[in-house]
Amino acid sequence: MKLKWKTSLTAILATVMVFTAAACNSNKPNGEAKTTPSPSAKTETAKKPTITMIDFRYNAVPPTGGPGIQMINEKFNVDFKPQYVVRSDYDQKLSAIVASGDIPDIIVMEGPDSNFYKWAKQGAFLPINEYFDSYETLKLIPDNVRKAVTVDDKIFAVQKYLTETYQLTPVIRKDWLDKLGLQVPQNYEELKKVALAFTKNDPDGNGKNDTYGIAMSQNINPSYSMGAYWDLDAWYHKNKDGQLIPGMISEARKSHIQWLADLYKEGAITEDFALMNWAQTNKEFYSGKAGIFIGTPRGMNPTFMQGLVDVNPKANIVPIPAFKAPDDSQGFVSSPGYYGIVMLSSKLSSDPEKVKKILEMIDYGRKFFPVEERNASNADFDWLNGKEGQGYRIENGSVIRELEEKGLAPFNYLPDNRMWAPNDAANGYSKEYSVPLLKDLAASLEKMHAETKHLINPINSVFSETRAVKDTELNKYLYTEQTKMIFGEKPVSDWDQMVKEWSDKGGAQIIKEVNDALKESGYTEAQWK
Repeated sequence: MKLKWKTSLTAILATVMVFTAAACNSNKPNGEAKTTPSPSAKTETAKKPTITMIDFRYNAVPPTGGPGIQMINEKFNVDFKPQYVVRSDYDQKLSAIVASGDIPDIIVMEGPDSNFYKWAKQGAFLPINEYFDSYETLKLIPDNVRKAVTVDDKIFAVQKYLTETYQLTPVIRKDWLDKLGLQVPQNYEELKKVALAFTKNDPDGNGKNDTYGIAMSQNINPSYSMGAYWDLDAWYHKNKDGQLIPGMISEARKSHIQWLADLYKEGAITEDFALMNWAQTNKEFYSGKAGIFIGTPRGMNPTFMQGLVDVNPKANIVPIPAFKAPDDSQGFVSSPGYYGIVMLSSKLSSDPEKVKKILEMIDYGRKFFPVEERNASNADFDWLNGKEGQGYRIENGSVIRELEEKGLAPFNYLPDNRMWAPNDAANGYSKEYSVPLLKDLAASLEKMHAETKHLINPINSVFSETRAVKDTELNKYLYTEQTKMIFGEKPVSDWDQMVKEWSDKGGAQIIKEVNDALKESGYTEAQWK
């Protein structure tokens, strides 16, 4: 009924306009030219496509008609109509939309899950291989990263930027080491010795028994894997059949769980870690109770670090470099290289000009600005962030953006607003922190990662249907069993039984699917960068 109503209304308005125009023209003197739209005005209207998008937000949603959208429409000569859904409702909403067949021009997802691969194979998304070389930031996406959104040799998504080498890695209180005459550990035996010393030898010198070694939360997080060899997420080790397996069930993980169990028995790990969430564990470290935790150059919390400085002005934190593994490898695991994906509707196959317009918008939002150009002197940066004094301000050299729910900047609305850096170091994260201790730690982490090899985790470039469906359930089972081993409720000697049950629950099928996919993709051996 809505469609008929709109059609009828359009017809009525058209009729009214005809009679109105006739009446106006009848009042003109004979011989006077009738007023008609100029050819340029018609062309301008025709060139302004409507672009629809569905995206998600975890918190506040920007307003439908905010100034940022108006700036986008003016700059790109489009009528941009984004729809935002709260993340908790997004998957269900998106599934319903795709099922209806009325897919928006732009679809944003968190990552390539089972729905992504299903919809790609069903023809919901537009292959964009031919466009990549025409846009600078798209060309920067590494081949190994593109594989994650490639189905039957067709690239179906633009991936949003994530540093490849700046994963969370262990850090340690250097001032505590100095107080106890210890060095930054270079292997697990030395790390155990340090963790025990932090627990028993009063490293903060306050005369109280109120410190311990390793801060940890539920799901054995952080796991303190000092390299790819011990990493629970890395598909690095092989089983007796020569298949790659997840680190979570490897013999290396088994020895690591025993190591954690030994430390827990001595009180060197957070006592109630199985019941503690991430925020509580952060507090354990930044309040000065624990001496070993994790850090990364990007996205660390200045407020937390300032809290530690307030408690102990002489605090000093440094990275712990990767340990040399039994197989002589030495290096951490890289990230997938992206977080978030942007797809275009396959219905755009008949409108290449609109596709180019959308990719132009995406490419612009990903443009990289060196640290020294992140201010109003760079017109592109200034526009993207809604103009200085309106959409953002500069404080102590850092960009402080207005709340997203105000919708003051194109940054709040573009399909992708993450700068794609030419390399991780170019981001200059350490230069943006104002807390000196945090600035120094971030710089040390940047230097360490620049000097360290990183494993390109093969699991990031392939898809397993069973893994997509069962991974959460199976990981929960492994975390529960391994936590019991750390607590001493179950012996580590039960490891093989645990792995067998995991395999029977679906793990064996995951291993098969992953290895088949890797073989098809041409993967042969561990690859480092």
